[in-house]
Amino acid sequence: MNPWKIPPFLQPGDIVQVIAPSGALKEFVALEQGLEIWRSQGYQVELGSHWNAHYGYLGGTDQQRREALLQAWKNPEVKAIICTRGGYGSARLLENGDWGAIFAEFPKWVIGFSDITGLLWNLAKVGISSIHGPVLTTLATEPDWSLQRLFNYLQGHPLESLQGQGWGGGKVKGRLLPANLTVATHLLGTPLQPSLEGVILALEDVAEAPYRIDRQLTQWRLMGAFQGVKGIALGRFSRCDRPSESSRWTVEDVLRDRLGDLGIPVVSELPFGHDGVNACLPVGIEVELDGNQGCLEFITEC
Repeated sequence: MNPWKIPPFLQPGDIVQVIAPSGALKEFVALEQGLEIWRSQGYQVELGSHWNAHYGYLGGTDQQRREALLQAWKNPEVKAIICTRGGYGSARLLENGDWGAIFAEFPKWVIGFSDITGLLWNLAKVGISSIHGPVLTTLATEPDWSLQRLFNYLQGHPLESLQGQGWGGGKVKGRLLPANLTVATHLLGTPLQPSLEGVILALEDVAEAPYRIDRQLTQWRLMGAFQGVKGIALGRFSRCDRPSESSRWTVEDVLRDRLGDLGIPVVSELPFGHDGVNACLPVGIEVELDGNQGCLEFITEC
């Protein structure tokens, strides 16, 4: 892989553009709140093409969403791309075209999570950093410290460490690769998957029953996808409840069962993911994961 590229950091007054690369927009009040937050930080926020398009459950046809991404990406005045929401659709968007070459030519920030994992991982494949963090329609639910963390980092300030629950395994350093587990599982073995060698995975998910989490992690194991992974940072697995009392395992039980024997540091209960604080995680920067102390420390910007 080529050396990692950190897009130029932002300055107040910069133009940022909003696109809908995945699901169709439904949360219009939340959208307005998110726009106001970005504008309050001094940025010029523009709505990209087809931002409110609908095609079934998608935010427009594949061609419309590709067009919006290309226009935002190739416009030199646009310094960052903010995704409206997750849902589903980023993999379809990236199905055709040499996106790696396009992305490498115009590095800029992409901000989002959940289904936006498709974009973040495709950028990671060509060594371009991005932000796993709140989409526009979840931004207003973030506490002040999380908002300040995001905007400080985008202007080039260092990140403070995050604290979780350590499972042991000592300390390890590696490149941070955040993802939604379900989306990432469906990207394994496809042209959108970046190298997993030497990375520290940061995983979260929502509304998946424990047996489904089990099935996905078992697929990773069967594919040998954890080989080369140096550590795992777990965020929130929200609404991943047992479907009935007859299901004896909780999602926490499943995570322990499927990840606890990998022989690498694991830290759980970190503050990122759905349905709660979603602290920004820059993709591709070097971090240190301390499985004994339960700490995720951010070492460098590149």
